[in-house]
Amino acid sequence: MQPVLLIDFGSTYTKVTAVDLSGPTLLGTAAHFTTVETDINEGLNNALGELSKKVGTLDYTARYACSSAAGGLRMITSGLVPELTAEAARLASLGAGAKVIKVYAYELTEEDIEEIDALKPDIFLLTGGTDGGNRAYIEQNARMLAQCKTRFPILVAGNRSSTTTCLRILEGREVTACPNVMPKLGALNIEPTQNEIRALFLERIIKAKGLSTAAELIDGILMPTPAAVLSAMELLSGGTKTTPGLGELVGVDLGGATTDIYSIAAGHPDHDAVMKGLPEPYAKRTVEGDIGMRYSALGVLEAVGVERLAELSGLSEAQVLAMTEHISAQPDSLPDTEDYAALDYAIACAAIETAVTRHAGHLEEIYTPTGPAYMQMGKNLTGVTKLVVTGGAIIHNQQAPLIARHAFYTESAPFSLKPKTADIYIDRRYILASMGLLGQNHPDAALTIMKKELEYHGTAE
Repeated sequence: MQPVLLIDFGSTYTKVTAVDLSGPTLLGTAAHFTTVETDINEGLNNALGELSKKVGTLDYTARYACSSAAGGLRMITSGLVPELTAEAARLASLGAGAKVIKVYAYELTEEDIEEIDALKPDIFLLTGGTDGGNRAYIEQNARMLAQCKTRFPILVAGNRSSTTTCLRILEGREVTACPNVMPKLGALNIEPTQNEIRALFLERIIKAKGLSTAAELIDGILMPTPAAVLSAMELLSGGTKTTPGLGELVGVDLGGATTDIYSIAAGHPDHDAVMKGLPEPYAKRTVEGDIGMRYSALGVLEAVGVERLAELSGLSEAQVLAMTEHISAQPDSLPDTEDYAALDYAIACAAIETAVTRHAGHLEEIYTPTGPAYMQMGKNLTGVTKLVVTGGAIIHNQQAPLIARHAFYTESAPFSLKPKTADIYIDRRYILASMGLLGQNHPDAALTIMKKELEYHGTAE
């Protein structure tokens, strides 16, 4: 046996997974409340105790971990034009597993600096201008950032003609130069910056969030949890040299406070549409910070309206309003009555419906001298035929396949480019983050385990 331990320090639960590489086989999983406010090792040890009851005492050959505890990796970005360099900076941050708490465009103001100080980001990503293009904005924003009272690492990834000037302006702070995230108009180069974000997460953020003691007990906290999930999605989609993957897919991770959506797909326009805006990364992650099952239940209500939740749940609008406020005020509550179970189902459906709609691209109808035409904004996911879903509200719900179908296209939103239909795979044992970790060193084993363990539900019509 070659047992490996995989740990996910989540914001609410610390989840542990044991696998045997010689199978490769999933041995067992367990979870316990994350205890970051006191000693994170307490929650880890409790989870390990539960795991040992299931798999026995094992001599692990390796231990790997990811973390989204203590708020995860919180980033702020700034760029020049909202739809261009600012969007490129946001995509770079999200793809690295960060939670983007603010995006600025054009010049930073005194009020912006006060807000940045109050938000206390883990990392600030400063971008702006194509190479050889506008220098004024990024250099002025560097001068403004130099006034911040809060100390945080700054990554400079804008117009390369301004890099030396920005580094000089920010001298005395922790600042790193990266290649421009948008070296020329319409071209993305975000991977080098993502690698630097992950390196900072390992070197500095772990210590800042009190995880260094836990890190000493394992072989390394490798990445933020969302980056591990994205890595698992890429592996599941693309496969390895010896084992094929599933092909293009969409992934949904429905949490209590946020909903993460992943697409591993080209997303090119159909023959009758032309692309508008930045090219989309093949592997894309978005985070809906206002959409979730507990802390963000009111965000779901605001997004879809009380009428939609009443329709999905079969409850009255007055019941929906009162019960949603209760859930938001007591996010640790579980659905303990039929009415609350019905509302949970409705919130989950609406959350997925909203989050996938925001992630997917859409068409805009325009009129030309030769007649109507279509512009595509974002990714075209209509042809994607695989949907992977995870998150407590889904994997513990027997109606999970019905909930998952709310990721699909409906005629009520004819210009949306959501998947039309897909095979549904449910992560019942909550292993995606762990498999993303395992895949860093043992991709074939991770892919084999995912193919075994993800619950298949066939094509949803």
